[in-house]
Amino acid sequence: MRSDFPGRRRFLAGVAAAAAVAAGRTWTTAFAQPRPAAAPASTPEFMYVGSYTSTARGHGEGVSVYRRARASATWSQVQVVKDLADPSFLIVDRQGQHLYSAHGDGTQAASYQIDQASGRLTLLNQQPTGGGNGVHLAIDATGRFLALANYATGSLAVLPIDADGALGARTDLTNFAGQPGPHRTQQESSHPHHCPFDRTGRFIVVPDKGLDKIFTFRLDSARGILTPGHPAEVATRSGAGPRHVDFHPTLPYAYVINELDSTIATYRFDPENGVLEPTQVITTLPPTHTGNNTGAEIVVAPSGRFVYGSNRGHDSIAIFAVDATKATLSPVGWESTQGQTPRFFALDPSGSELYAANQTSDTVVIFRVNKTTGRLTPAGQSITVATPSTIAFR
Repeated sequence: MRSDFPGRRRFLAGVAAAAAVAAGRTWTTAFAQPRPAAAPASTPEFMYVGSYTSTARGHGEGVSVYRRARASATWSQVQVVKDLADPSFLIVDRQGQHLYSAHGDGTQAASYQIDQASGRLTLLNQQPTGGGNGVHLAIDATGRFLALANYATGSLAVLPIDADGALGARTDLTNFAGQPGPHRTQQESSHPHHCPFDRTGRFIVVPDKGLDKIFTFRLDSARGILTPGHPAEVATRSGAGPRHVDFHPTLPYAYVINELDSTIATYRFDPENGVLEPTQVITTLPPTHTGNNTGAEIVVAPSGRFVYGSNRGHDSIAIFAVDATKATLSPVGWESTQGQTPRFFALDPSGSELYAANQTSDTVVIFRVNKTTGRLTPAGQSITVATPSTIAFR
């Protein structure tokens, strides 16, 4: 394992690939700007599943590596990485060369080298994040910085990515402040749960479940320094508990799933200034469900025609159609995840398959996606993984 030291050479030269375009351009024009190279949207060959390993959280083994020869083939496990506890969120870089992990209840992020032929992982190093319980990671458009949300301690960290893929010493850390929401056990303090970049790469958008707010930041891609947006935040409904956000691929809209009141809020998103303006709130539950539930993950289909959200309690994927003009949502239906507590789900890069990670029932269940109707059909494949919490593809 590589040792950590702050003086490691950084990749700081060059102009940021997500540099701002001239004011007044449309969302579509902004998307037309040069973007970092990415792997083509095709069927993935490798899948990485993180799980909770501590007795307080679950009974998983670590990061499980799977491989398949073709889309119709079954997944086979090729490795289990057990060297770090609670790999709660995983992300693969755009070149498919490195994997990064945040660690539930931990205070570090880890980097791994991916063997291009086998998909196997080798630990490069780990770095302190300046906080506890990392729950989400995002890589900036230049590929030089990693943003990480520290759920337990209410902060957003930035770590540089070195030329060899290892993580450098933290370049920034910002703490969130505000009045906590009304929930006595889930909103006792700030709990940032997500920190993705918007589609143009200009802004990091951070739903804070504890404060009932959504924060925005710009990242200086030369120095790795965060600057609050203007305005820096937008308030949600009291007690909503905003958890995760995803963006429409061509329209200026964002969708936030609220954990505590099981809703999805639609926001008009200004890609020039990072301003969020709410336009709709809709429940993630069918009218027949009267039991307890919390929202978890949200994903916009690559086509922009559908939005998916997961329900923990109803144990389903909620499917919504997107209005082509207003971008508002209307329910299409609900598909059982065939397990309990779908904390996480993901569409494969082609948008042809949906993978539901059922945390409590120890399965990853695969569904086929009808790209015309948005509906899901079980593919007949269920992978046994203890306490799965995240999935990443290569």
